[in-house]
Amino acid sequence: MTCSCALLRRAGRQVTNLYDEALRPAGLKLSQYSLLAVIAREGPETLSVLADHLDMDRTTLSRNLLALERAGWVERTEGVDRRSRRIGLTRRGGVKLAAARPYWTKAEVAFREKLGSKDLKGLHEVVETVLATLHDPASTS
Repeated sequence: MTCSCALLRRAGRQVTNLYDEALRPAGLKLSQYSLLAVIAREGPETLSVLADHLDMDRTTLSRNLLALERAGWVERTEGVDRRSRRIGLTRRGGVKLAAARPYWTKAEVAFREKLGSKDLKGLHEVVETVLATLHDPASTS
């Protein structure tokens, strides 16, 4: 029997490689681009909210944000109280994201062309079903 997780991870690595290669001229990896895009879309948000949007644990997200902070693309600001922090895109991060978007678009178009519209639609439906099913705690029992 084929391991579903191993199959999905293999596919994920190949898709990630496609996007990483396309984003190379922009000086970003797909993981960095994705974080910048979510932060730009959601606006300044707490680590917990961003982790939920990305289906990541807070520790992994925090570790991934460090390189973006060092580059000056995101910043942590005070939240609603002194204990909470919000992660926001800096002006420099917005410029980096805008410069990378055409490269991401190139990868997206290439992936869609390679897969074809019928298979792409099927892939999206299956992945959305997997996400919805596994995200629902009642479905894992």
